[in-house]
Amino acid sequence: MRLAKQTWPELREGLDGESLAVVPTGSTEQHGPHLPLATDYLIAESLAAAATDETDAVLTPPIRIAVSEHHRQFHGTMWVEPGLFRDYVENVVRNLTYHGFDRVLFVNAHGGNVQHLREVGRRLRRDRTAYAIEWMWDESIPELVDELFEQNGPHGGPKETAMIMHVARELVREDRLEDARDGGLTEITPGDTRQFGARTFYESTDNADNGVFGDQTDATPEAGAELFAAATDQLVNLIKWLDDQPFDDLMPDPHK
Repeated sequence: MRLAKQTWPELREGLDGESLAVVPTGSTEQHGPHLPLATDYLIAESLAAAATDETDAVLTPPIRIAVSEHHRQFHGTMWVEPGLFRDYVENVVRNLTYHGFDRVLFVNAHGGNVQHLREVGRRLRRDRTAYAIEWMWDESIPELVDELFEQNGPHGGPKETAMIMHVARELVREDRLEDARDGGLTEITPGDTRQFGARTFYESTDNADNGVFGDQTDATPEAGAELFAAATDQLVNLIKWLDDQPFDDLMPDPHK
């Protein structure tokens, strides 16, 4: 069920007994010379829509601007401060709990959001308001990603390129794939990111002049379709599992 496309009287009846809401989260940030700034949220929204259509779970409007300051040197990138992002997402979930939802699944496609979504989930669980967890599409199918691409990213690489070729091919600048590869960093080694055990970079430009990693020329629409189907299967299974759990089993253990 697409929440935002219903009227409130329809929802008064349609939400009766519903306890799980799916919230797509992405970003609006650079993805190199070949992919749109919408890449992350397009992937998140497409996966969330496919999985909720299959399960009849409730799909909320997406969160499209998030924690992306590390891409700020590139034109068009938008971001909010991490604390503001956490507070905003927490308020969104508290809105949902007012309407009866007690578990929320963040369908996420932006690595910069992960730790902050996890923190929001920890806050909400601590006071037994809701059980909210983050799901990152590529982390659900790591073996397939490694099988399909020799150099897969992590950012703006062939896995994201292939996914956008599948969900919105018209937005991929396929004539710029070689430029993306040659102007970025094909392979990340420990020496690129660490010195004597310390992480030495803060921003995307510290490692890649054009903001992307991996070999984008490996991407194909067929690979994107395979990734999308496999990730959707994982997400469908997660939705079903989460929906079946007794709420008390999802909450913290009492003080010992």
